[in-house]
Parts: sequence; structure tokens; C-alpha cells
Amino acid sequence: MDGTAMTDTSPLPDDDALTRDGLDLRSGQARILLIACGALAREILDLRDRNGWSHMDLTCLPAILHVHPDRITAAVEEAVAKHRARYARIYVVYADCGTGGLLEQACARLGVEMVKGPHCYSFFEGNDRFAEIAEQEFTAFYLTDFLVRQFDAFVWKPMGFDRHPELIPMMFGNYTKLIYQAQTDDPALTAKARACADRLGLAFERRFTGYGDLETTLTDWARPPTSTA
Repeated sequence: MDGTAMTDTSPLPDDDALTRDGLDLRSGQARILLIACGALAREILDLRDRNGWSHMDLTCLPAILHVHPDRITAAVEEAVAKHRARYARIYVVYADCGTGGLLEQACARLGVEMVKGPHCYSFFEGNDRFAEIAEQEFTAFYLTDFLVRQFDAFVWKPMGFDRHPELIPMMFGNYTKLIYQAQTDDPALTAKARACADRLGLAFERRFTGYGDLETTLTDWARPPTSTA
């Protein structure tokens, strides 16, 4: 379920592969394993490589699980059970992500930490900041870098807009704007995000978030455990 095995020197698969298959970049030598959503693979690898966290391995579940959040918890439990004996520490790089608290309960039961927050929009913005502005932005529709690149796979086709564009006003009539939470400065992605807003008939706002609480969380996890002796 967590992807085809690749060496650490293998090129990162394209977004279609991350959506459909996930990713497995386990070296077999690291002591920490990150079990993550495929939608976060690029961000995690950038942080890992930039900070020299060679002691952290990464395996990703297919990003398309977000279309079926009821399947996420079982997939994470299966991945933890599969890899637990090989690693000193395992961390789950998911927020709640529509599981209704079930993922948090499973992680507590398994004794593994997960990313705090309701979803990636929140932890990219910063959970505290997102909580402050959420009430003013309840008519906003959010996209991240990955979701801009995979807009058709996660929004357009699952909602049937490719076959029935007349559904757009029905399903997005209560939204007023699309907020693109940019993790990177990429003019081509910004143009694509603006085009997504146009397709949905929404106003457009770009907000650079960087990696937000994802970076803070991974930095904490990368540190050696505090001795209790």
C-alpha cells in the first residue's frame, strides 16, 4: 500500500504516481521512518535534504486516499505494523485529514506521533494562525502546491465537473474565493492556481505559507530523543 521501493538516489516520481501509488524511499539504514501522505512527498524530501536528515526514511501512502478519508486510518495502521520492527521511531505525517478523530485515536493506540491540526491547509498556514482566520474565511476554497498540480484528479473529476459543468454553481455557489497556499515561489503554479479559480468562478488570492508547522514538526522529530535517565 505504501508504494514501490526506490533507492534514495531515484528521481521523485511525478505527481500522478504520488497520487495513485505513493512512494517508498526507505534506505534500510535510517532509524526514523516518516509515514506520510503522497501529497507531501516533495515538501518532506526538500526539508530532509536541505537539513541533512539522512537518518530519516520516507514512505508515502497514495495521495488519492484523501478522496476516501475513511480509508486513511486503516492504511496508516497497516504501514506502522509493517515497518515497526525495523525502526527505532515512526512518525505519521498526516493531520486529521477528514478521519473524524479516528487517525488520532489509532496513533495514540499505536504509540506514534502525528502532525497536529485538522488538515494540511491548517498546518501549512500554521495551526494557530489558521484557527484565528478560519471564521473570516469560511467561504474560501484552499489549494496547496500539490493540489494545484493535481486539480483535475482531486477536484474536477471526482466532483464530476468534467462531465457535468452545470454542477459547479450548485457545489461552489457558497464559496467566494480560492486561496492558493503557496509552498514555493513558482510563477507557473501561481498561473495554474489562478486558472483553477477561474474554472470554478471564484476570486483568487495567493498566500505564501512555505512549509509552516510541517517544518517545525519535522525539525522536532529529527532531533535525538531526550534521555529519561
